[in-house]
Amino acid sequence: MTKSSRKTVVKRLKLTLAYDGTDFCGWQFQPNLRTVQGELEKAISHITGFPVRVHGSGRTDSGVHARGQIVHLDLPDNRTSVPWQKSLNSLLPDDVTVLDCAYVSGDFHSRFSTVRKRYSYSIWVENDFCFPWRRKYVWKCGSLDLDAMDQAMKMFLGMHDFASFQNMGTEVNSTVRNVLEFSRRPGETPHEIKLDVCGTGFLKQMVRNMVGCLVKIGRGKEKPEFVRSLLQMKDRTMAPATAPARGLCLERVYYGESDCGGSDTGRNQSHQSGRD
Repeated sequence: MTKSSRKTVVKRLKLTLAYDGTDFCGWQFQPNLRTVQGELEKAISHITGFPVRVHGSGRTDSGVHARGQIVHLDLPDNRTSVPWQKSLNSLLPDDVTVLDCAYVSGDFHSRFSTVRKRYSYSIWVENDFCFPWRRKYVWKCGSLDLDAMDQAMKMFLGMHDFASFQNMGTEVNSTVRNVLEFSRRPGETPHEIKLDVCGTGFLKQMVRNMVGCLVKIGRGKEKPEFVRSLLQMKDRTMAPATAPARGLCLERVYYGESDCGGSDTGRNQSHQSGRD
């Protein structure tokens, strides 16, 4: 067999990305717009000399951040010796970086192999000021009834029809999702809180819609039981407005790990909608 006729071996590379979503028009490539996928593919093609399509675990919207976005791409064996993390980080803009890279089996898929995802949402709870360097990463709400919000968060747990918390724009077979964890913890500064939510999958802007509902409860405009009523109504028009994108961050994508609560059931739901 000649060298030219040798079958090309393809290897699958998994990348873990972090990015500041402020100046991106979301993850997904869009012509003439600045996107994370667009910047990443441009850097990869600079190294390979030909276009390479990357596949993300989901599509974060414009303004949404990530600490653990997962992507994969396929490479011919003559490109596998490239030090990908170092090479990509030397080419990528300052608001996106590769945290880790590793070769994985060919049946791994960044989107379809997902079993659950974890997001965080940061809320500024100080009434009188907000640090200038935090404005792009928090929703400034002022003081809130945190106990009422804690009660309301518990009502999101479990398998529910989240039709009241889905924004238009993505076709899905079902609006039923399984929320495994919803909790509150201290934020990046003493003046903010962070809400953590983990589930087998999320509808378009579902996390931001749940946060919008929680803030309305925290402001005393609704009781915690309002969550249960919205879940039963299955009507988006009855729910509060969507929380701003800037407070949301994709923290981690899970592929079988057991440290997010619950089991790996519901895997088929996780890829029906990759939206935040």
